[in-house]
Amino acid sequence: MQLGALGTTTRAVTPRTYLLERLRTCPFVPDPRLTNPHLQTILGSVLPRRTPLVRQTGRLRTFQTRPDTAVTGICHWQPGQTPDARPLLLLLHGMEGSVESGYMRGLAEKALRAGFHVIRLNTRTCGGTEHLSPHLYNAGLTEDVHAVLAELGERDGVTDVYVVGISLSGNVVLRLAGEYGASAPRHVRGVAAISPSADLMASTAAIERRGNWFYHRHFVRSLKARLRRKAALFPDRYDARHLAQIRTIREFDEVYTSVAAGYVNATDYYHRASAVRVAAAIRLPTLIIHAQDDPFIPAAPLCQPPFADNHSIAILLTEHGGHVGFLAADGEDADRRWAEHRIVDFVRALDAIRRR
Repeated sequence: MQLGALGTTTRAVTPRTYLLERLRTCPFVPDPRLTNPHLQTILGSVLPRRTPLVRQTGRLRTFQTRPDTAVTGICHWQPGQTPDARPLLLLLHGMEGSVESGYMRGLAEKALRAGFHVIRLNTRTCGGTEHLSPHLYNAGLTEDVHAVLAELGERDGVTDVYVVGISLSGNVVLRLAGEYGASAPRHVRGVAAISPSADLMASTAAIERRGNWFYHRHFVRSLKARLRRKAALFPDRYDARHLAQIRTIREFDEVYTSVAAGYVNATDYYHRASAVRVAAAIRLPTLIIHAQDDPFIPAAPLCQPPFADNHSIAILLTEHGGHVGFLAADGEDADRRWAEHRIVDFVRALDAIRRR
């Protein structure tokens, strides 16, 4: 698929070329007080946001994705506009997040201000929805996204969907694009990922390093708490007694995640579910934003041939930014959330080309 840059330029470029040109005109310059990746990561997560449109427009919707499973989303439709009149951003959160995660609300606010429709989707069992499925989510779970996209096209008549994944769901959306290959549904126009864990083995090893104990402890506690809630709802399926011996994400995935998803063990899960295995097949226009100093998701897998040599993929690899941080110095982006603005740029560019 050939794309042109915005403005008066008519020269055809690939998605990668357009976005790399955009990066040169709007590079990420971190707030000079926040060049430390941990500050970027933590403050990017906890600093308050103003999201009045998100607060005013959202409506809850349930999607039945398989006979025993449903997921929920918050739908934001532009007033007076039919679902096919504007692009729709389908947003997926990271590990142990929800539709209420700050980056989900912040990105939705920017998309709404740009005139797009938005759906913030809870990953299976997240956002207080453990009772809607006996299953657990995992980093390779594309089944629910496939089902939601099919429903949006068939029932709602949506014609332009862009799927955006953050962190763990970044791996999910990249796997989705790789599974589609050259046969994506016509209404799925592109995918984007911020700080994706595209190689699960490398990411797990990184977060378990001593220097990342703060993040690691947070995720392990949250995973164990979720499993206790699942065990209370589905005692025949989950035995919470094993949790007492679990100290790491890898151990949790070995005992619970991999078994629930049908993998042999955690090693098998990390290998088979990683997006790097299917990235070479991606043909949808794809944007990846990642920081080289991300403390617990290595950038190196994105430099491997499946990503680096695929001309459907544009990779914006910055020196700083931490994990889903990207808090910029003062500039053209009013709230300084650089990565979120670049996602909106990406969708705006593709939509402008399609409508010419």
